[in-house]
Parts: sequence; structure tokens; C-alpha cells
Amino acid sequence: RHGIPSLAIERLRNVSPLPRAAHFHMRTLELFRACGIEEEVIAQSLKEFEPEGAVAAFDTLAGKQIAAFVPSLNEGVEAVSPSRRLFITQPGLEPILRRRAERASALVEDGSELVGIDQGDDGVTATVRDTDTGAERRLHSNYLVGADGGHSTVRELLKIPFEGRGVFSNSITIYFEADVAPLMVGRNVSVQYIINPQLSGFFRLDKDHKSGFLCVNTVGDTSKPEASNAAADISEPRLIQLVRAGIGVPDMPVKITGVARWRSVSDVARRYQSGRVFLAGDAAHVMPPNGGFGGNTGIHDAHNLAWKLAYVLKGMAGPGLLATYEAERRPVGKFTVEQAFARYVTRSATYLGAMDYEPVAHDFDIEVGYLYRSPSILSEPGEIKLHELPSDSFGRPGSRAPHLWIERGGRRISTLDLFGTNFTLLAAAGGEAWTEATRTIRNPAIDAYLFGRDVQDPEHRFAKLYGITSSGATLVRPDGFVAWRADTMSDAANEVLTEVLNKLLIRSSSGDPGAEIAHSPLR
Repeated sequence: RHGIPSLAIERLRNVSPLPRAAHFHMRTLELFRACGIEEEVIAQSLKEFEPEGAVAAFDTLAGKQIAAFVPSLNEGVEAVSPSRRLFITQPGLEPILRRRAERASALVEDGSELVGIDQGDDGVTATVRDTDTGAERRLHSNYLVGADGGHSTVRELLKIPFEGRGVFSNSITIYFEADVAPLMVGRNVSVQYIINPQLSGFFRLDKDHKSGFLCVNTVGDTSKPEASNAAADISEPRLIQLVRAGIGVPDMPVKITGVARWRSVSDVARRYQSGRVFLAGDAAHVMPPNGGFGGNTGIHDAHNLAWKLAYVLKGMAGPGLLATYEAERRPVGKFTVEQAFARYVTRSATYLGAMDYEPVAHDFDIEVGYLYRSPSILSEPGEIKLHELPSDSFGRPGSRAPHLWIERGGRRISTLDLFGTNFTLLAAAGGEAWTEATRTIRNPAIDAYLFGRDVQDPEHRFAKLYGITSSGATLVRPDGFVAWRADTMSDAANEVLTEVLNKLLIRSSSGDPGAEIAHSPLR
């Protein structure tokens, strides 16, 4: 979106054939909304899954419910976001993301894998191997982002270790076909946790309830060590036996269509950056699937890093801005990993008797309530928090800017729809001087909106929701996070904003971050 040429190297030549389903949260859908693909993602989701289901635990699908974790997938989201949670398979989502990337002139190259990295003062040279022919070539770029999964080659080449709890189960995901529709009549449950003497794990069923997958974390007597090694036997008869044990119908016809082995871990990379190379997604943090936080957290990593790379490459920010990626995202990664582990313990593995997990935070805290602290946030004095309910942040610097339905040009939009690739200044009705000051600032450009003139606030909630007075203003970064705010008007608005931007973008007081880094196409 920032006009920076990029190249994605992808080892696979096709989308994963397995219908891996992912739970995408409010914040992720907000980012899809900003990229103009939210409606397309929603449409694909509706083809694949029933919306708005619950998350609950059963002894079997045919048996009784024993716990309710989330009564309805989108309960309460209207108050904090313009977007709604949904499920969509990896094969359904990846083509949408790829088309959007290619419309922005990004290059996506299949069938190539990274085998080497060399860094210098002028950039990064990656050695890439063709997966079919074995031929190698070298590609030079200004920066490299390793978003290559939990077994990241980039992280291994950088010799960055994981830190955390290590492996606590050797799990499997069984993909199958079985007609369980008669068992689901009258139920709308998005995720069905299964806890019984044969196994613990969870089902995710497709829309017609005739296929899906079963994640299995433990099997048999959990007092024995081998219970945590569900992957010990993945023969077809054993997989059918496990699916039937979860369904609760011993003679249910079951066809196995695939199986994946994976390890339940809760780890975070010791560093997210090494020189000009960054880690994002599962390369930076791995966690149990409980809560569906893994993929979402990776997308948020990328969104945080993208605008910073763009601003440095365009010469609008100092190189120090890139160090704020780790400062902001690693604490969030660690928090989220611990929350996924807490849900694993309390939902799937109470047998562990674990007592050292963090208290289970509200899902909203994890999805849209995490807080940033770094030199690119001008924090205010007070209690230091890592997260809070979005209804409690009131636009504090470091929080995701609050959602509020407003009107612009007679059309109802969210405040989040105002945020693009520039910084955005939102001024209350008496803060016109703040918006006028932005007209004299060219580096970077600031999109400015005066409430009551440029946008309308029918419920008159903006100032209170953003924690300012009727003459105050809030400055929002390109990633939608509040960077700074002024409670009231200033007689020196231009000078104040100039100084604020210099601090936020880690550049000298002259506004010159140094020589612009050329961002010619990769070679």
C-alpha cells in the first residue's frame, strides 16, 4: 500500500491442499478492511462455515455439553469494532491475499526456498534454491522478513533461539469425511472441544457437517506420559478410531483425507531483529491453537513492521524506527503465547495440574486491547500496562485507536476507516488550529479531520472516547495506533506537531532522518 516493491519467496507451488481452518479475529478483519478485501473474505467464509457459532466443550459430538467458553463468536464485538470474527480455510484465504498483493505490484514467486543470508551495509543478499531443479541464485534487497513458520530457516540462519515452555504434547490434526450433520441439528457451535477418556482435543466442522478436522492433543490415560504423544500412531485404523471416539458413534463411517503432526509449544524468539532481517509470524512465536491467536498475531506483526519499513525506505523516518518493531511486538507476542497456553491448560489439559500459567485475559484484550510502549509512542505518565479492555483505553497513546461510527460526506463509516498510509490527526470541534497546523507539514504528510466540519459525530462521543477535551487532538500512526494526543489547544500547534513527529519517527530535530535509502526494485 505504501508503494514499496517487494518479493515473496514461497517454497510451495500451490496452496495447501488440506482445508486448514483459521479463526480470524476483529483486528485482523479490520486490517483486511483497510486493504479493501474484507467483503471478499466474508463472502468466502460464508461459503465454508456457518457464522456466529459458539465455542463449547462436549464429551463427544453425540453426547452432552460439559462447558461453554464463548456463547457466540461475535458477542459484544459491535461495541469495539466495525468488523466481525469469522472462520475461513487457508485454501480459501490465501488466493484472496495473493490477488491483493499482486494488485499492489508485489511479486510472489512459488517453488523457491531460502538457503542462505548475507548482510552488508547496503542490504541483504538471499541465496534462493529452486525446489525442482536445485538451481541457486542470489537476490539483493534492502531488508528481509522471515515469515517462514515455526521451523523458520531465517531464524535458524540468524541463530536466534526460541525461549519459553518447550514441547508439552506431540499432537495431530486428522482431516476426515463423516456425516455428523444429524448430530449437529439445532446447534451452532464453531469449535467443539472434546474431553473424554479416549482423547482430548477439538473439532472444526465444515458448513455441511460432513467433513472437517479433529485436533488431538492427548490420548488415553492422562496420568501416563505417553498420553501426550498422540502422534505415536498415525495409522489409518487408529485415526478412524480417534475420530469415532470424538464423534461418539462407534460404527460411524469415516474416511481419512489427511493427517498432520505438530507439537504444542509456547515459545517466543529471543530477538525479532538481526541487522536488516526481521522475524514475523510463527517464525517469531509459536503457540497452541487454543483461541486461534497464532495466525492473527502474525498478521499484526507484519502490519506493524510494514509502515516502518516504508517510512525508513522513503526517507521519512530514521533507521531507529525499525528497532521499535521488536520493542512493540515482542511483548505482545509473549503475552499472546502465554494466553494461548492458559487456554490450552484450562480447556484441553486440565490433567496437567499446571499452576504457573497467566490468568485468562478477556479475548478483547488480546485481539484489540494490547498496548505498545516504544520511542515511537509518546506515552503519558501513569500505570504501565501490557493490555486492557479497549473500552477502558480511551485513546491512550500506545492503544489501537478506538472505533466510533461517524459520518463523512453523508456516509456512515468507522473512525478506523480514516487511517491509511499517512499519519492521521483527529481534532475535536474546538481544535481547528491543530488541523490547520498540519497543512504546513510535508514530511510526512498528515491526513487531518476536524469533527463537526470534515466528519460528523452524531452521538457526540468522540472527545470522551479519545480522552481529550473539546479543543484537543489525537495523532494516529499509519498502523492505527495512537502515537500522541493533546488534551487541549496549543498556541504553537505547528511547532508542537513538528517536534512530536521528529520524536515518533526517530529523526533529528531538523526533520531530516539522513540520506534517503534507495528503494529500487529488487535485483
